Amino acid sequence: MAIDPQLQSCVSCPRRCRVNRYKKIGFCGLGVEILISHIGLHHGEEPPISGSRGSGAIFFSGCNLRCIFCQNFQISQAFQRRNRPVGIQELMGEMLHLEEMGAHNINLVSPSHILPQLTAALSLAKSSGLTIPVVYNSNGYDSVTALKGMRGLVDIYLPDIKYLD
Repeated sequence: MAIDPQLQSCVSCPRRCRVNRYKKIGFCGLGVEILISHIGLHHGEEPPISGSRGSGAIFFSGCNLRCIFCQNFQISQAFQRRNRPVGIQELMGEMLHLEEMGAHNINLVSPSHILPQLTAALSLAKSSGLTIPVVYNSNGYDSVTALKGMRGLVDIYLPDIKYLD
């Protein structure tokens, strides 16, 4: 992967921790590597998302929010031994494989902290024939700039509301 300036001084999420993720771990718990906790057909989303065959869920490790009440703590925060690193090409291949398995959509779960890598993988997947909708399933802590950068790549935004001020 070419060096991405967004990851040299990380501003992928609104936390804007400015960590050089090529050298250090950001607040999200990740460096530059994409870490996957689980990939598969998922029937636990809202019925319009899961449908009858399941949503093609890709659960990303790490999190930019770290809620104390997190239902996915093992995935988002205590993931050091339970993950699989993937590159952009492999992530693209997983998306295409989920479509082949009959997934109704590609459900990107907790993607906010890996947007530069995810944008590259989605662009490749779409240019390689991905035709099903893409769901951006986030904790809701996303910057407007980041969301605008996903325009044309994401079809459904599914934010969870964690906090209100």
